[in-house]
Parts: sequence; structure tokens; C-alpha cells
Amino acid sequence: MEKETEIKKAIIPVAGLGTRFFPLSRAVSKEFFPLVDKPIIQYIIEEVKKSGIKEVVFVVSPGQKTILNYFKKSPELEKILLKRKKENILKELKDFEAVFEGISFSFVIQKQPLGDGHAILQAAKKINNSPVAVSLGDDVVDSDTPALMQLMNIFKTCNAPVIALKELPKEKISAYGVVAVERIAHNLYKIKKIIEKPELSQAPSNLVVVGKYILTPEVFGYLKKATPSKRGEIILAEVFDKMLSDGKIIYGYELKGEWLECGDKLKWLKSFFYLCLRDARYKDELKEYLKSIKQ
Repeated sequence: MEKETEIKKAIIPVAGLGTRFFPLSRAVSKEFFPLVDKPIIQYIIEEVKKSGIKEVVFVVSPGQKTILNYFKKSPELEKILLKRKKENILKELKDFEAVFEGISFSFVIQKQPLGDGHAILQAAKKINNSPVAVSLGDDVVDSDTPALMQLMNIFKTCNAPVIALKELPKEKISAYGVVAVERIAHNLYKIKKIIEKPELSQAPSNLVVVGKYILTPEVFGYLKKATPSKRGEIILAEVFDKMLSDGKIIYGYELKGEWLECGDKLKWLKSFFYLCLRDARYKDELKEYLKSIKQ
């Protein structure tokens, strides 16, 4: 039987505690932190839609189900805006709702924060033994071709798991998962090994893992059998390494575009300013304002 290569669903894990953002994350879930005037999660959903994916499965923590309310239509708000003759705001509301038309949303619950692999595994029953896209909740990529679509295009030809990669300066890579690779084409690699947060002297390359993947049903088989780490977590990178040691093929693709990280306060602030200073509505005045601030 020919393997399925069409990606119809995306898993988006957002069940993390957001401890790097305390105390703000005690009040606001990290995926709702703003980038310009939209929350991080909206950029991720827009990428999903532009990639042609129609179904999204959120992995949430207990009590976090309100994320689905953000993507629902607001007939009551529409009535209020009509009554108050707020035409401009009503148009913004309609434009906002149009972004999510054609996408269905559902959720599964991760009862305890037991690793990214464990979070993804919770969505297994929603995937129906098909390949699936995964996008973590704190990685945005500003690119002409959506990042997930870039990975999907590779998957169509290789029919194996695909990991998003980006090249970073050597001095920064110790904070990431770094890959040993064999280059097989422009921006395309076979993954040989993944090393989490290596010492600079032990880093096998300058390519690090971005939180976007195409996973095959076989990956879920390995996730189900995975041995938890010393911290009791199931880590996706460790599952990939197990697959590699078993002779499985996993590809890495170096994404085209600007990787906007939101994994800690400083990275999120940098991503915020990056997008603000490229937004046609605000960039000119903001640039002038920044020049006026005494250093």
C-alpha cells in the first residue's frame, strides 16, 4: 500500500508552564503573549492555514481549554459594535474571524508537563495513523513560504520524518538541540544524531532544531514505547535518536526565513521589536521614537 503523503492535521502543544516568563505567565498563557498586536498563537495558526492544513489539535493543560474561545466567532460582540456604529472595529472583527475560516479546532489534555514527546503523544488518537505537522507554541518563522509548507514539500518526496533546522552562530548553539548531519541537497540533510545542549567543543554542527516537524505514524509507535528520562519526561529528540540508532531515516531541512523565538523573555522581546519595526502601520513612528530615547 502506498504511504499517505498529504498532511491534513497539525498538533500544537501549548500545555507548558511558561516558568521562564514568571510572573506574567501566572496570569496569561505564554501562547497569548503579543507580537505587535496579535498573540503568538495566531501567527502559528495563520502559518498552519497558509500551509493548507484544515485541522488543528491543541495539547493543553487541565483548565486551559479557553484557548478555543479565541478562535470562535463573536455574534454578541458583533451586535454591540453594530449598535454602537463602530464600523471600523466591526471590519477588524470580520477580518480576524476570516483568518480562521475553514479550520476546525479540537483539544486533548496533558495532565502533567512530562515533556514535548509526551505532549505530542496525547494527540495520537486524533491523528488516525496518518502523517502530521507539529508546531511548538513558541517558534514563529517570518518567511515568504510558510515554514510548515516548506517541511511538507520535503515530506512529499522523502516520506520520512522531517525536522526544521536553522543555522546559528557557534557561540549560541549550546542552548539548543544540535544535529550531526549528512548534506544531501541544498538546505536538505539526513540527520545522524541529535545532541541536546552540547558543549561548544562537542557540537557536531551549527544547525539547531526549530520546534516544527513532520511526524509519521512510526514516530508515534516509538513515542508509545519510549522510556522516560531521569526527570520522568518523554523527550522527542531522544525518541528521534532511538529511531536513528535503529537505522530509521530522518531528514532535516534548513528553513528559509527569519526564526523568531519566543522561548524566554529576551527572545520574545527581540521578536516583538523585529515585527513592530517591519509593520507598515507602526515602523516609521517607532523608529523615530527609538532614536529619540536617550541611551
